[in-house]
Amino acid sequence: MSQPHLIIAAGGTGGHMFPAQALSEAMLRRGWRVTLSTDARGARYVGGFSHAVEIREVSSATFNRGGLLAKLAVPFRIFGGIFSATTKMMREKPDVVVGFGGYPTIPAMAAARLTGRPRMLHEQNGVLGRVNRLFAKHVSHVACGTWPTEVPLGAQDVHTGNPVRAAIAERAGAPYTPPGDWPMSLLVFGGSQGARILSDVVPAAVALLPEHLRQHLRIAQQAREEDVERVQAAYDALDMRVEVVTFLHDMPRRLSEAQLVICRSGASSVADINVVGRPAIYVPLAIAVRDEQTANARGPVEAGAAILMPEAELTPESLAAEIEKILTQPEAATAMSIAALSVAVPDATDRLVALVESLAANTTPSE
Repeated sequence: MSQPHLIIAAGGTGGHMFPAQALSEAMLRRGWRVTLSTDARGARYVGGFSHAVEIREVSSATFNRGGLLAKLAVPFRIFGGIFSATTKMMREKPDVVVGFGGYPTIPAMAAARLTGRPRMLHEQNGVLGRVNRLFAKHVSHVACGTWPTEVPLGAQDVHTGNPVRAAIAERAGAPYTPPGDWPMSLLVFGGSQGARILSDVVPAAVALLPEHLRQHLRIAQQAREEDVERVQAAYDALDMRVEVVTFLHDMPRRLSEAQLVICRSGASSVADINVVGRPAIYVPLAIAVRDEQTANARGPVEAGAAILMPEAELTPESLAAEIEKILTQPEAATAMSIAALSVAVPDATDRLVALVESLAANTTPSE
């Protein structure tokens, strides 16, 4: 029997690539050949993928970037990518094609439909992205990372949860050390590109905390490159132990050691925090067109695992009050960590693998 072949189509942001990476790891372990179809932008996030995954760059584009000439070229770049992907797919006949969203998904998913290959989508957020919405009615399943997820009428949605990388899964349910009169870790990040509003507000909020609480805090904060110096200076003025970096390496360890996490509510971030089981303060991205980050945070917030702070309500004073409330009530903080675990889906990767293998075994390719 020939080696089964999975094509994963993903790109654009780490939010698409991290769950795609988790699925690739699992399918490689099960003896599948795995190809990642992405574009040049998505290729920046492939460092975590196994060397056994074939990285295939295709031409794609978005209307959201560039000037008039760039926008005029978008259809031609997309159609070029579809033609290339279709030609390869006719020759290779992959067993399953899974799209994770983002414009780099278009060529492979369009080619899968044109060639009648078994196909499905995975949507990380509580609201379908534009590309996944385009293909939702033309795939066997829309695997939903956040539940419930708004899908078009007629689409076959199924709750799988958001797969987390193996390194995160290894820390699932790591024992939580409640806050107290000992060193406490505060972890702050804003997604793959950092978040300016957190750079503006978090140091100012920390400055408003009682001195005895600040003395016990150890802070690791991600910031944009242009913000690192001023954020570090703000903390230096408080004479605190702080690490301000553009990228937080070893996120699994940092999450497992944290007493509190402050971050955007991107789907992968929420999934990681829930699987490890940590109290969180979520600040949804206000400019998100579909407000998907608010939807992503709804589950842990309703379970009592997290606090939701919209950007319009985020001030140094309001944030300081929430930080102090959590870090001075160890029993409540512990309850939040347990609540996070209650809404986690630690077997999300296994659920997604089962869908892929079922699709390969039982689906007759169709138009």
